[in-house]
Amino acid sequence: MSVLAYLIPISLILGSVGLAAFFYTLRSSQYDDPEGDSRRILSDEWDDKPKP
Repeated sequence: MSVLAYLIPISLILGSVGLAAFFYTLRSSQYDDPEGDSRRILSDEWDDKPKP
């Protein structure tokens, strides 16, 4: 039973870290255009060299 005294605070801390990381990704706009990157990688418009 004394193990729960350690595991409950550790799980709360890890959950808080995960929640903070999720809110960080929301604020940094990482979910704004999830389909755009997959389309741009297949397109010829965005090559490394500019078109002449």
